[in-house]
Amino acid sequence: MNKLRQPIVVFVGHIDHGKTSLLDKVRGSAITAGEAGGITQAISCSCVSLDVIKDICGELLKALKMEFTIPGLLFVDTPGHAAFNNIRKRGGNLADIAVLVIDVNDGVKPQTLECIKILKEYKTPFIIALNKVDLISGWQDKKGALLQVINDQPDSVKGEVEKKLYEVVGKLSEEEFDSDRFDRVDDFSKRIAIVPVSAKTGAGLPELLMVLTGLAQKFLEDNLKSESKEAKGTIMEVKEETGFGKTMDVIIYDGSLKKGDTIVVGSLGEPIVTKVRGLFEPVFKRGQKCKFKSVNDVSAAIGVKILAPNVDDAVAGMPIVSCEEKDVEKVKKEISTEIESVVIHTETNGIIVKADSLGSLEALIILLKEKDIPIRKATIGNITKKDVAEAESMKEEDPLLSVVIGFNVALEGKDEKKVKIITNDVVYKLIEEYEKWKEEELNSQEGKELESLVRPCKLTIMSGYVFRQNNPAVVGVDVMEGIVKNNTPLMKEDGKEITTIKSMQLDQDNVEKAERGKKVAISLPNVTVGRQINEGDVLYSAIPEEDFRKLKELKKHLKPAEIKILKEIAVIMRKKNEMWGV
Repeated sequence: MNKLRQPIVVFVGHIDHGKTSLLDKVRGSAITAGEAGGITQAISCSCVSLDVIKDICGELLKALKMEFTIPGLLFVDTPGHAAFNNIRKRGGNLADIAVLVIDVNDGVKPQTLECIKILKEYKTPFIIALNKVDLISGWQDKKGALLQVINDQPDSVKGEVEKKLYEVVGKLSEEEFDSDRFDRVDDFSKRIAIVPVSAKTGAGLPELLMVLTGLAQKFLEDNLKSESKEAKGTIMEVKEETGFGKTMDVIIYDGSLKKGDTIVVGSLGEPIVTKVRGLFEPVFKRGQKCKFKSVNDVSAAIGVKILAPNVDDAVAGMPIVSCEEKDVEKVKKEISTEIESVVIHTETNGIIVKADSLGSLEALIILLKEKDIPIRKATIGNITKKDVAEAESMKEEDPLLSVVIGFNVALEGKDEKKVKIITNDVVYKLIEEYEKWKEEELNSQEGKELESLVRPCKLTIMSGYVFRQNNPAVVGVDVMEGIVKNNTPLMKEDGKEITTIKSMQLDQDNVEKAERGKKVAISLPNVTVGRQINEGDVLYSAIPEEDFRKLKELKKHLKPAEIKILKEIAVIMRKKNEMWGV
């Protein structure tokens, strides 16, 4: 019988909803206090043994007569902005199960939805930790089982907990997930369990661990059996270690790894072939920050620091596989294929996408495709001059796609403003910023196009304001509706085009245009007052048929009065041709 490995658990959620604080409560450590701004700055993992879980759940396990067979849990704490994007393996996400942390007072936020979408895409089972219940107004800190603690709260607090919980239930329903409070769930395979918790007081923590461990054991047991003797893992971080040089923090999710093993490591270029010189396993003691000790071998699932030569080009999110010498070329090919399945290189129209890791890139691509944003190229690494040049080549085809977006990457060289460059370390903000820019650019383009069109307007030639009868005729007009501009062709109420405005004056000053309510003098060539036009005549802009069609497309930029005049013009012109402007 295969030995069960530790399930890999990832905490995800919106920034500052308490992922690390909640994990800290499990670990009994104080990592959050040491993080800049209270937000996790680097991906880390902690092995929490079954003994620790039993210690935390204690009385609850006894009361429910539950027994666990898994060796413990491997918790992966991710930065809020990473949304567990780096944690990947072939075919999807590395996590066996996820804890989606939601601030009970904030509710479901944009990054929460982002996490849900990725969880759904990767088919990762998850439970919800409804955190910060202690911040609900009137909450009383009490000891004991969670349900009793909630039941002992004032009625107003109990009502607020229920209200907030079912707001989350409603939001999850919109994402096609059925959910409820954990004690009301009769089938955990069909309904998402929600556990109210407080990372600060520890309320609900035993229940959260119990549900998490129980689910992992009941529904994931087959997935927890080691499938391979060769180690398979994902690089979490590559960093310089004093006295060692470059090391790789890796999660081994299958098989075993020992000193001296040959490993193939994914990189931006050719896969790296190297040997394991050192292995450093995390040592967890409740109440202490995780430390590392040198070991000869490790088995899945575990977070391990690997010392190996020539790994300078390795990057986060890349796969790592151990193998025998005779299988190196085969494994290199498999890894290259895996990377190629994520990386995009096309000649089609689309934006340029860059990310810091393979997993980040994959998750970003998923979300961009969901928004129907076309991608020309998607690769790992900083934004280069070549990326900018490629984006610039899109300008003629579609200026709205002449864009480079980068997740958690830097721009190499100067930003010469040749193309739009958007960088952020929060995916939803990255996409949000692109969509906002796109809308602004589209409005700007449409505004320029609108300026080139004949706008709808309606004028009345005022009685007593004929300044010249002809060559050219100069008359005073009242702009009844719309916008009149120089070079606007004019027609009478019967649809007959008569002349074009040569120039306009307002209070003896030359003007380019005039809006509703203005009274201006206009110069009209090729007409004579008393023949083609008369005092009191109502004139309309003689809009060319093609301009009319474009105006219909751009009507969101027109004022209601302009739309009204546009309809009047259509009625006039369709007396002659019923299909005019259709």
